[in-house]
Amino acid sequence: MKSFDTSGDFKDNYKFLIGSILPRPIAVVSTLNEDGTNNVAPFSFFTGVSAKPMIVAFCPLIRSSTGEIKDTPRNIFREKEFVINFVSQPIVDKVNQTSAELAYGEDEFLHAGLTPLDSEKVKARRIKESPIHFECLYRDHLSYGDEPGCGQIITGEVIKVHIAEELLDSGRIDTDKFQPVGRGAGNDWILSDHRIQLDRLMKAQIQK
Repeated sequence: MKSFDTSGDFKDNYKFLIGSILPRPIAVVSTLNEDGTNNVAPFSFFTGVSAKPMIVAFCPLIRSSTGEIKDTPRNIFREKEFVINFVSQPIVDKVNQTSAELAYGEDEFLHAGLTPLDSEKVKARRIKESPIHFECLYRDHLSYGDEPGCGQIITGEVIKVHIAEELLDSGRIDTDKFQPVGRGAGNDWILSDHRIQLDRLMKAQIQK
């Protein structure tokens, strides 16, 4: 087994992270820019944190190209809200387009050919083509530095959930109908078209 020290170039550490933590779910985060235009960007350092309150977290890094904070956290810290949109296989190409580093104020909805949809409780718009949306209020964040490659954790409380009706089966989300997509290393995207089932060994199971 080969071992590596993590005190070197952050780019090496990043490669180890994205090559090891697989597959990674994708949060496509929509926010409002300062002038009211839309911003959309995908983040694959993303997870759930709490069920009650319902909390999610994602981790944007400082831009490696400019050393500046990304537009998404900039907007969240100002507006105190955002929307998490989920990726399904039919929209993966358009979601990939939202990763383009456009000038601040340029609308990623237009760039990617996605349709903005008004939210019910926050001002940020949802992605109509996405099958699941979480409307979120900003809760808190931790920062680990302000140099290129440094990350932060941003948490949001989910105050409204929207799910396409065709995905639901007895109140649960049908994975086959959802067709979720994850991220891998480099340019890899990972489809959820093959799974195995193992009985969980916990005494109390929320899933049942």
